[in-house]
Amino acid sequence: MADDTEQSIDEIHDDARFVKQKRNFDIKRVIVKIGSSLLTNNGRGLDRTAIYEWAKQIAKLHNQGMEVLLVSSGAVAEGVVRMNLEERPKKLQALQACASIGQMGLIETWWSALIQHGVHSAQLLLTHDDLSNRRRYLNTTGALTQLLDWHVLPVINENDTITIDEIKFGDNDTLGAMAAAMVHADLYIILTDQEGVFTDNPRNNPDAKMIRQERAMADYLFDIAGDGGKLGRGGMLTKIRAGRLAAMGGCPTVIVSGAIDDVITRVVDGEAVGTLLTTNDTDKIIARKQWLAAHLRMAGTLIIDAGAARAVIEHNKSLLPVGVVEVRGDFDEGDVVEMVHQDTGERLAVGQVNFSAPEARRVARERTEQFDRILGGSEERVVMVHRDNLALSI
Repeated sequence: MADDTEQSIDEIHDDARFVKQKRNFDIKRVIVKIGSSLLTNNGRGLDRTAIYEWAKQIAKLHNQGMEVLLVSSGAVAEGVVRMNLEERPKKLQALQACASIGQMGLIETWWSALIQHGVHSAQLLLTHDDLSNRRRYLNTTGALTQLLDWHVLPVINENDTITIDEIKFGDNDTLGAMAAAMVHADLYIILTDQEGVFTDNPRNNPDAKMIRQERAMADYLFDIAGDGGKLGRGGMLTKIRAGRLAAMGGCPTVIVSGAIDDVITRVVDGEAVGTLLTTNDTDKIIARKQWLAAHLRMAGTLIIDAGAARAVIEHNKSLLPVGVVEVRGDFDEGDVVEMVHQDTGERLAVGQVNFSAPEARRVARERTEQFDRILGGSEERVVMVHRDNLALSI
């Protein structure tokens, strides 16, 4: 480990002085994610006692006027238990069936736990396409906004019943982070079976130190992250990645044990439990580019000439319409598209496009001063893909 990494860990390791400090949060909207290992009591069905306790804490915040969104895993694991299976299936169809069976019990349990505190809740099942396609993204945002306006608490889960490999989030840590960016959350809380992020695996190394606070973009965090368990697809690695995704929208993340008494309210109150992953303006740009680079499905393709390729790759410039020689696909403004070299056919970058596909075809190969004439009216858009919304693939 590099010297600067060692210094960083030494500065923030677990000690009594740090724990007594308060974190200064200004929170109006918070997302809480709870994983399968906590919800299912290590595979013995839904842990309703724990769920009702978390629901009490969430309801307290909700009834105080805070907007709370819940991301809850556990559908597949609950389905496994209900079907008396010995382990999580590996075949896609069996996983989908387990999700369908288990989701019934999962959402009923959350509804019952929350309504006894006067909190109405709603189910929202999402796939990757719902957040990567601009139109679906806006529809999802609109539905969430309406629920919050009605003071209804959204319970979000991945739609495992219809999810296939190309469109799955892969874990609800990522789903929660993308939701945090979508609704501009002020804090993302990930409840796990560990107290936080440690310098080493605390199960194997008794000398491992907890990292109380660090930048979400700190590279060494990936080096010390562990693998996931039997029930979920998560693990500390996905939680750190999720912290980076949340940083894209300027949302800090707290990774903390769900077994701590009153953990949710204590985190919101600023008590220094768990690991806080912070963000700044530079980190937002870095995280956004990583999010773009990680997109699984492209809405369309922009074929660009050699000059545009040099501007984007070598000079960190935005992609101008004049450098686009062909537009493929049917996409909306704000969708994620790929940029492919005209001569080599190589994908050079991905990014959020500023024009719909029909508009992009009309302005391709044209200079900025022609946009008003081509599109009509006063046209303020001057670049096809802005450099801040562009991530290189090479």
